[in-house]
Amino acid sequence: MSRERDDLVETITRKVMEQLARGGARPAAPPLTEGTKSAPAGAAESGAEPARAGASPAPAPRAEPAHALGTQEHDAQTAERLRLFSVSGAAGPEETRALHEAGASRVVATVGYCPASDGLATLIDHTLLKPDARREEIEHLCREAAQFCFASVCVNPNWVPVCRDLLRGTGVKVCTVIGFPFGSHLPDVKAYEARRAVEQGAEEVDMVINIGALKSRDYALVEQDIRGVVQVVGRDTVVKVILETAMLTREEKIMGCTLAQAAGADYVKTSTGYGGGGATVEDVRLMRETVSPEIGVKASGGIRTKQDVEAMVAAGATRIGASAGVKIVRGEAAESRSY
Repeated sequence: MSRERDDLVETITRKVMEQLARGGARPAAPPLTEGTKSAPAGAAESGAEPARAGASPAPAPRAEPAHALGTQEHDAQTAERLRLFSVSGAAGPEETRALHEAGASRVVATVGYCPASDGLATLIDHTLLKPDARREEIEHLCREAAQFCFASVCVNPNWVPVCRDLLRGTGVKVCTVIGFPFGSHLPDVKAYEARRAVEQGAEEVDMVINIGALKSRDYALVEQDIRGVVQVVGRDTVVKVILETAMLTREEKIMGCTLAQAAGADYVKTSTGYGGGGATVEDVRLMRETVSPEIGVKASGGIRTKQDVEAMVAAGATRIGASAGVKIVRGEAAESRSY
């Protein structure tokens, strides 16, 4: 950001906050961006130390309900999230009126705006499941998900709290994986893992079935395995059941879908991306034909382009798992396999 823009942003912010302070509405908003500073209203008069870049403003008494993005107070977590996503802290009619009185002739609201206007992004679980993913990569994933309005981010369980904090208020859900990637965990271990994930902020879980039990025709164990997760997470959490279709026969795929539906799952899903194969149009079509209309079908593994997504959707997919989500919605080809 240029020095001139820094100065302009700071001037506008100061005028808006001064106007709000005169009306007694609320204390100063957190910094607009990482490089922009803004002191709380009244700081100069009281001798208070100016806010550091990236730091949260000190709390102050309020006469009316607090809000951020319309509903929440600018606490430390909210301030950090606004900084990370470079989103203005001002929201609501009071701020809009103050902007007008400060000299703005028109105010543009972009909350909820999605570059992928055809709705493609809302089908995609923006995914990063590699075991060596770093925190900065997870933060970048969340920024992209918020920018493009993806359905969710899908991450390993240890990253759930980070994603929950970064994505709160964006409309993007946090999804994690259970029994990943082989599905050979004991049923009670999967149930515990799912419960802890939900407690930490996961809104969707993608669990891997017991593949060996399915191939051994131990259908009672497969159903028990899935039902245990469904019951422990509750009705408000979406459960997707990963079949790992590349390892299954046609009969096993049909049986896996049938057992997932019987156990109360919300989706059946093709692949982990680590099982030697990914989603195919034929598998998606078979899964769609097997489960009832209220059960979703998620295609995942090897999906790299917009054309791939369109083919899967035409075959019956209602959700897509891909790490190349940004390239897909931009119509670009991904360079590597998407899980």
